[in-house]
Amino acid sequence: MRLLAPLYARGASWRRAWYARHPEARRRLARPVISVGNLVVGGSGKTPVVAALARWLLSEGQRPSILSRGYARKHSGDGVVVVSDPGRVLAPVEQSGDEPQMLARALPGVPVLAGPDRFVAGCIAERRFDCTVHLLDDGFQHFPLHRDVDLVLVSSDDLRDSVLPAGRLREPLEAARAADALLVTGRDGDPAEIAARLRVAHAFEVIASFGAPRSLKPYGAAVDPIEPATRVLAVAGIARPERFYSAARAQGWDVVAELSYRDHHWFSEGDLARIGDRALAAGAQRILTTEKDAVRLLALADDVLDSFAYLPMTVAIEPADEFRSFIKSRLVCSA
Repeated sequence: MRLLAPLYARGASWRRAWYARHPEARRRLARPVISVGNLVVGGSGKTPVVAALARWLLSEGQRPSILSRGYARKHSGDGVVVVSDPGRVLAPVEQSGDEPQMLARALPGVPVLAGPDRFVAGCIAERRFDCTVHLLDDGFQHFPLHRDVDLVLVSSDDLRDSVLPAGRLREPLEAARAADALLVTGRDGDPAEIAARLRVAHAFEVIASFGAPRSLKPYGAAVDPIEPATRVLAVAGIARPERFYSAARAQGWDVVAELSYRDHHWFSEGDLARIGDRALAAGAQRILTTEKDAVRLLALADDVLDSFAYLPMTVAIEPADEFRSFIKSRLVCSA
């Protein structure tokens, strides 16, 4: 694997450099685009950041849309799917993919569109919903679409990683220089130091937290408080699930068992039976999962879902006033 990493790195660098030399190859939407991306595959927290930005833009009187690839959709040949309009969710999770579905359910008032051609998705958002700004989810390596702001999530772990297939980096670390700002995740990295190392002028800190548990049936409804020391089975089909398990323990619950699936896993009736059996064997009183897993579980009609709850994640970007001023200044420059 390590022998292949230099070849992969050269290919990724060549592609970025080609688009830098040929800006005319990038298509430009009528409204500004804020890209939220990262340097590694999976598990960096892009989707909660997109949600936080969408909520803030709404509060500023903007009409944001979210443009997503819709990775791991069951029906990938559907082209651009309007997952939600400002009033309701329109597409099932099989058509949208889990992350667009999660955003659509969490963000009433924000149209979410999924498909490989983000330019076409953005045109639809502008024409049908009169959107004033676009949020490009996982956009740092999506070169065909022009963006006005490039935000890149990074952690101190990324600085010690290797390029695919030897590690998790999609590109060499030098690619971060193309970012307008870094969003530093994790509590063990100093934003200013990481920005200096990667030679990026601006850096902000992402502070993640988990909210109160929510119900799967009905989706999003409040559940009775889960008392400390409650015996819990934690189920996750996400990248780096250990962070979710640690968060559950930090809430004071007794995580008696963990059950991990690959990222974007489509649960089956057999999976639910195994989860139920594992909960029974471990003496678990509740089954906890992530918000991203919850929308995939909804595709199943099973009474066992009554015993599930999910933990919604929210993020704050600090210092908040400085970050918001930074985004506003970039949007003004793009007008």
